[in-house]
Parts: sequence; structure tokens; C-alpha cells
Amino acid sequence: MKRLLGRDVNEQHRGRQTRDGIRIHETEDFAGMHKAGELAARILDAMAEHIHPGQTTGELDRIIEEMVNDAGAKSATIGYKGYRHASCISVNHVVCHGIPGSKLPKWKNDTHPRTDDTLKDGDILNIDVTVIVDGWYGDTSRMYVAGTPKPYAVRLMQVTHDSLMKGIEAVRPGNTFGDIGHAIQTYVEEQKMSVVRDFCGHGLGRVFHAPPNVLHYGRPGTGPVLEEGMFFTIEPMVNLGRPETKVLADEWTAVTRDKSLSAQFEHSIGVTADGAEIFTLSPAGRFHPTWG
Repeated sequence: MKRLLGRDVNEQHRGRQTRDGIRIHETEDFAGMHKAGELAARILDAMAEHIHPGQTTGELDRIIEEMVNDAGAKSATIGYKGYRHASCISVNHVVCHGIPGSKLPKWKNDTHPRTDDTLKDGDILNIDVTVIVDGWYGDTSRMYVAGTPKPYAVRLMQVTHDSLMKGIEAVRPGNTFGDIGHAIQTYVEEQKMSVVRDFCGHGLGRVFHAPPNVLHYGRPGTGPVLEEGMFFTIEPMVNLGRPETKVLADEWTAVTRDKSLSAQFEHSIGVTADGAEIFTLSPAGRFHPTWG
């Protein structure tokens, strides 16, 4: 949940910062991030059985909030800049920050306007959850399908998932954040799709959002250099059409300007001595909606 160039107050925690303001965490901090990330991922695993035509996004959010509370954790999004929900749920051409319980925006393949938040057969949706466990933030999102998806939707989700993994493959000390963005952008554009520029990944740890901005496009060798101990999200948003977005009157919901379909996958990761650790791996192996 981050607009380009936005950031929270500086994180107050042990460890040093780079000249770019990026926190370098200690080895023992990885355990806290794994615990928070595992809970967020486990909640999203459990949501798969609740996704079906006729379900409402409001009910999905209620279930998520209940699971967060039952785990003794806190939702990072409830109360964040006035936001009132335990998740963001983005359907079809909603790029990110879809508000659960809100009327779903009409998109170009709808045969009639949406009058409520009820899912229809073939809808694809991203659910984004961030939890706080012992002061650490676990942030992840993934795609789901209500009913039977259209072939072009399946391909969009596959490309988006694979672009995230290509970005993670570029994470290692000595590489740059530009290398991550370049890996994602190059792959997506080779597939004749587009990467959203208006939103980005972000640093996290004991705060929700911190430096750096993790762009999903860019030039190799540019941007801050990756160092062991950096924690951040990679969360590419990919559109079937053009990359431009607009934010609706609710000041949260971002949609594609051309009403083309959009998808997103997100992991929280930590930079290690030789690569990356993913904190938000699916315990049930259900990160991709067509697996299992």
C-alpha cells in the first residue's frame, strides 16, 4: 500500500542506515520478519476457500480481520491514514487499494453496472494483507479467481507472478534497485503487457513504509546499491493495456485508465549474503491461484 515517493516517519530501530536512508537490519531481525510474514501468508492461504461467485469483498475483509485478531496480531491497515479495513481487495481493473465492501467499478467486459461488491464468475482479484506481529510488519498480496477465469486473465496473472520472481532473482548484494525494476519491466514488456509506474514497493520492518521506493521499472546499475540486511517489498502491478492509472473519488481505489485488466503479486523479502529470503512464502504452496 504505497504511492510512488510516499513514506512514513523514519524507523526507530537498531542498526545503521545507508546514505539513502535505507535501514540495514541485524541478522536476528530476520526471525521477526519471518514470523510476521508467515502469518500474513497463512491468512491468504486460508482465504482461497472463500473466493467464489456470489461472495462479497466486505465478507472477505471481515474474515481476514477475524483471523488477524484470532492470531493475537494487529492489522497494519486499520487506521492507516484513515483506512478502515484489514485488507485491500482489488477486482479486475482495480490496480490496487480497492476498498472492501465498496461498489465494484464497472469494467469494459461487464454487461451491466455493479450495484454492490459481489463477485461474479470470472472475476480476478488481488487481496493485500499486512499484519503486525511483535512489532514486525508482514506484507503480502496475491491473486485469486472467482469461478472460471478467462484465458487472457490466466496469462496476465502468470506474467505478473513470473515478473515478481524475476525481480527477486535480481536481489543480491552489489546489485541495484534499478536492476530489480529492469528485470521486471523487460520481462513484462516482452509479453506485450505494461508495468504500472504510479505505485511501488517499499522498505519495511518495524514500520509499514520506509525507504526505499522499489520501482518495478528502471535501468540496470541505477538506484541505491543492495546490501545484506535490507528489508523491502517487491509488488509489481501489471496491466493488459496501458500503464496509466487514476485514483477514484474515494481517494484510495486506483484503476487502469483504459479499463484494462490488472494483476499484482507481492512478497516481503530480506537481502542475504548471496541473494534474498522471502518472508511471505505460502505455507500451503498456494501463492499462485492455479496451483493445487
